[in-house]
Amino acid sequence: MPQLVQILGLPFLMCLIIGAILAYFGIHVLKREIIFIDIAVAQVAAVGSIAAHLAFDAEEDALLSYLFSLGCVLLIAAFYAIARRKITQISIEAVIGISYAITAAGAMFLIGIAPGHAHAEEMLAGKLLWVTRQHIILCLVVFTAVAFCLYIFRKPLFRISENYEGAVTQGAKVICWDFVFYALLGVVITLAVRVTGIVTVFSFLIIPATISALFSAHWGLRMFIAWAAAIVASLAGLLFAYFFDFSIGPAVALFLGAVLVIAALLAKYNDVIRQIWNYTWNNISRILSRKEKLTNAF
Repeated sequence: MPQLVQILGLPFLMCLIIGAILAYFGIHVLKREIIFIDIAVAQVAAVGSIAAHLAFDAEEDALLSYLFSLGCVLLIAAFYAIARRKITQISIEAVIGISYAITAAGAMFLIGIAPGHAHAEEMLAGKLLWVTRQHIILCLVVFTAVAFCLYIFRKPLFRISENYEGAVTQGAKVICWDFVFYALLGVVITLAVRVTGIVTVFSFLIIPATISALFSAHWGLRMFIAWAAAIVASLAGLLFAYFFDFSIGPAVALFLGAVLVIAALLAKYNDVIRQIWNYTWNNISRILSRKEKLTNAF
């Protein structure tokens, strides 16, 4: 048990931190119908990091690498905010897909010519098993600051996520608020991808929010459900990876998918399950009542 805690303690804590912040963003992402935003933003951040490595030989965790990634993320955030308002011929999801394809090609090109490109490829895959206390502290501080901003700006962000056209009609500065949303999401993804990898981040962003949508439309309850799903899947995925010598990031993503399947079945057969539960409970109560009467009789 001590060895288990020593190996999986920090990865589990990181999963909790990342899952908590991405679950909230995920609800916004689903409502805005920009499902692949995290993959696109993560790819842009990777391009910035690889460019820093190529131009200045910056290491993965160097400040310069983070600054390059953040700069690229802010640029793409501004582009998405403007594109959603100004480009009407195609959907914002199509714009995101096109930007992902272009930046993915750029990343592959830079990886091919960058010295030490194998290190860059390792960065794209994540390193959840090797997360350190420094990573935990950095993510905790940054994500807390992001969460504070989300709380301060919750009303305009919520209004735009619920009804974009309605917010435009009411005179909201949608480009400005969209930039804030994409920038904050980009900051989180820039840090999270370096630790967990793109697939795991995508899973944390989309799957818990999807699970919550199956059971409720209320934001507070959806947050609780999404957090619970992230915690259960993280714990199950880490234990599975530990006992079966499996890669941690994909294992967590796999169990997030498994929780989604179970939740979908529960949501679909909710009435049947409730009837079975009521029938079983009534029978148990009846048996206990008879037993109590017999006991009192003797």
